[in-house]
Amino acid sequence: MSSRQGYRPMSEMTGLTAAPIIYPDTDGQPMTESDATRDYLLYCVEVLQLYFKGRPNVYVSGNLFIYYEEDNPKASISPDVFVVFGVSNRKRRSYKTWQEGGKLPNFVLEITSRSTKHQDSEDKPRLYASLGVEEYFQYDPTADYLKPQLRGAKLVEGRYQPLSLTSTPTGLPSIHSTVLGLDLQLHPTYPELGLAPVAQALRFYDPQSGAKLLSRYELELVREALQEENENIQQERDAAQQRAEKLAARLRALGIDPDEV
Repeated sequence: MSSRQGYRPMSEMTGLTAAPIIYPDTDGQPMTESDATRDYLLYCVEVLQLYFKGRPNVYVSGNLFIYYEEDNPKASISPDVFVVFGVSNRKRRSYKTWQEGGKLPNFVLEITSRSTKHQDSEDKPRLYASLGVEEYFQYDPTADYLKPQLRGAKLVEGRYQPLSLTSTPTGLPSIHSTVLGLDLQLHPTYPELGLAPVAQALRFYDPQSGAKLLSRYELELVREALQEENENIQQERDAAQQRAEKLAARLRALGIDPDEV
């Protein structure tokens, strides 16, 4: 006789149901990284979200739990910045691959530092490669160990191969991301952005148009500058109109019709 003949699950015998599996949205720990690490994490997520906002099937996020095995909450990773193509662009509390057609990030960027060097250079690349993440980038805002501060790699036959670091016409380091269709470049720090000062700031560029991806703060600065310029133009027009009206009044006082001058 089979040892399982007449077997009933414990839940049936006790009348109890199995506890649901919990997939935490947070590890309960505060972000303890430097200002530069936190600032550029938020900055990179924001500019990529703005860039892809018109594409409903591109999801951009960061510092969010990605669960890649159903029923196993320990099988998770939380990239600083990631982009997934082929899933809906909507807000999530966490990302569960079995609810997303099995899709994992196509692009990952870690804002790295000395305290996360081993994870970002050894542990995470192995895991990302095993999960099929096509491109893996690292940016070291405080220049703790990466020289230059930007590094990129693409997945080739299950292993990451370095992407070429080139120079812009002005001599700035640049790496092209085929996955994003964007160039990642290192620039002098922009203190006007309100970000923590760093040796070289990471910026994203559209190589087709040459346009720099702007944050909401930068877009607001552009809007304010355009508004100020329009106000100045209007003030100049008003001043010119006033001068014309004064001249016309003087001509009339002299008995001259300004429309016939």
